[in-house]
Amino acid sequence: MDKIKQLVDKREEARLGGGQKRIDSQHSKGKFAARERINMLLDEGSFEELDMFVTHRCVNFGLEKEKYYGDGVVIGHGTIDGRSVYVFAQDFTVFGGSLSETMALKICKVMDLAMKMGAPVIGINDSGGARIQEGVTALAGYAEIFERNILASGVVPQISAIFGPCAGGAVYSPALTDFILMTEENSYMFVTGPKVVKSVTNEVISTEDLGGARIHASKSGVAHFRAENEQDCISKIRELVSYIPQNNMEEAPVMECNDPADRVEEALNTIIPDDPNKPYDIKNVINAITDNGQFMEVHADFAKNVVVGFARFNGVSTGIIANQPAFLAGVLDCNASRKAARFIRFCDAFNIPILTLVDVPGFLPGSGQEYAGIITHGAKLMFAYGEATVPKVTVTLRKSYGGAHCVMSSKQLRGDFNYAWPTAEIAVMGASGAIEVLEGRTISKMEDPAEKAKFIEEKTNEYKDKFANPYMAASYGYIDDVIEPRNTRFRVIRAFQALQTKKLANPLKKHSNIPL
Repeated sequence: MDKIKQLVDKREEARLGGGQKRIDSQHSKGKFAARERINMLLDEGSFEELDMFVTHRCVNFGLEKEKYYGDGVVIGHGTIDGRSVYVFAQDFTVFGGSLSETMALKICKVMDLAMKMGAPVIGINDSGGARIQEGVTALAGYAEIFERNILASGVVPQISAIFGPCAGGAVYSPALTDFILMTEENSYMFVTGPKVVKSVTNEVISTEDLGGARIHASKSGVAHFRAENEQDCISKIRELVSYIPQNNMEEAPVMECNDPADRVEEALNTIIPDDPNKPYDIKNVINAITDNGQFMEVHADFAKNVVVGFARFNGVSTGIIANQPAFLAGVLDCNASRKAARFIRFCDAFNIPILTLVDVPGFLPGSGQEYAGIITHGAKLMFAYGEATVPKVTVTLRKSYGGAHCVMSSKQLRGDFNYAWPTAEIAVMGASGAIEVLEGRTISKMEDPAEKAKFIEEKTNEYKDKFANPYMAASYGYIDDVIEPRNTRFRVIRAFQALQTKKLANPLKKHSNIPL
């Protein structure tokens, strides 16, 4: 009985991490302890903890006199909605969550298990960085984790939640994962902190403005989701997991659907404005055609000219990429291109079908974009679409001009079913620009303003008659069918049902060389 009591006591001690006082300190900052976070994330009673009694091995700078069970990270496995996941949560109450050799070994163990079992791995980050007393062994621990992130990429989903500091080398593990979630106020990420920035560049900047959730969600695009607090963030993780398979050998998850597949949305027949330069919100189209109007947007605050996220069609998880006419006219720029490209590659890696909604006037012109590498970033998007072998359905709603037409899952990039609304305009460029190029010399010679205006109007109308509709593209088979907008949901579902048995493999190679 004494040994059983000893075990119970040791477990109680381990569960307290760095002690109740430090747990209370976490709570005072609006943060939870590591085990509390895991219990909120997983189904009740499902968590099985591993390596509870591990302690560090360091004897430098008096560290051997201070040891805690678990050594700053809680690892194990459990379920989310009955599906297996592997988790680790850094414990800030133990040495500020700093990474030691043994902490790294624990994290690597749970990642290895996730790979072996074919289940998602979720990491909760709250760490002051490498444990300085351990020197190179802590750095080696980071590198061991990074290597596993790399090998797991595209094999099992990897999700990183940032619930506190994440700086220096620590940021690269989350950066290698599929999705990063950050909380307002308490979380931040940066390679070098405000003090180092000031000493090196003389720039004075706050922690929040350098690497807070708002900055990474809107400016850098590092964070895919921004949450109000830890409870909100955990709720988002659970929702995200519901859309993705356990591993790359599984098909996209299917849920029971009570929304009729043949539901008609009359509002879609009039959603495109008569004025081709007038915006509308593409999210209204998305919400009208998805199951029960549900859509989990990814990167909602970053590169808003393209919208990406998860939805379901007849219960089947699907990735959506859509140009957003309500922001920068839906034009493609550097950030929008890489945002969409990365999302496409995630969907393709995990067998999630892709729906593309097209209304794109082209790539954003200007020296700023050219200097930023719009050519390379645009090529990333093209590469992602062309490489993807999952079912791909494309619906062109309005504009589809120039190189942007090619990029947005065109038939030539192996789009399986390419539909268009009657309002679609598929051409090299818009009518006014085209007439300037085609008839510019003639127009410049005209002296009578009235004659010139009439000539431009006639030629513009001629161009519109030929290209401001989907029928020219349909005559070549580049558009498989012109569909009535109100029937879009039904046609999309039918298309994906037809593609359930799709088999397509890329040429054998070690790996591709995407234009990074």
